[in-house]
Amino acid sequence: MFGLISAQTQPQAGGGIDIMTILLFAMLGVFVFMMFRRNKKTQQQQSQLQSKFAPGVEVMTSFGLYGRIVEIDEDENKVLLELSPGNTATVHRQAVTKIVEPVVAAEEPTVVPDDASSLTIDKAGSDAPASEAPRDETPEETLRRLNNEGRKDS
Repeated sequence: MFGLISAQTQPQAGGGIDIMTILLFAMLGVFVFMMFRRNKKTQQQQSQLQSKFAPGVEVMTSFGLYGRIVEIDEDENKVLLELSPGNTATVHRQAVTKIVEPVVAAEEPTVVPDDASSLTIDKAGSDAPASEAPRDETPEETLRRLNNEGRKDS
């Protein structure tokens, strides 16, 4: 009787591949595929960026330095950056990670008035100066006025 019980509780050998093993391999395959795809996209973006490099272009490095490209050494993969007039730095070509686009100025300059009178608007809609316009109530004054009106009605 013990022989039958022990034979039934032992796992059977040579069963085959488990469904969990198949799922594990499938997930591993998807992970590897996504990793290669991401690396390919990054390399394409980097090569596209580096094709735009030319002397005079404003750039930013991976460590935060801003400068203008002065010279590019293709053989040694080096870029000479002018950080400020007279100050240069040599960095590896792959350290340049971003081209800085110049900020486009607005077409119309913002006009700032000398005084604040032109910034206030008369509530009646007239062209009267701001000093003649009725002043706004504070919240406390509004509550007092509403309370007084309520007492008059009753």
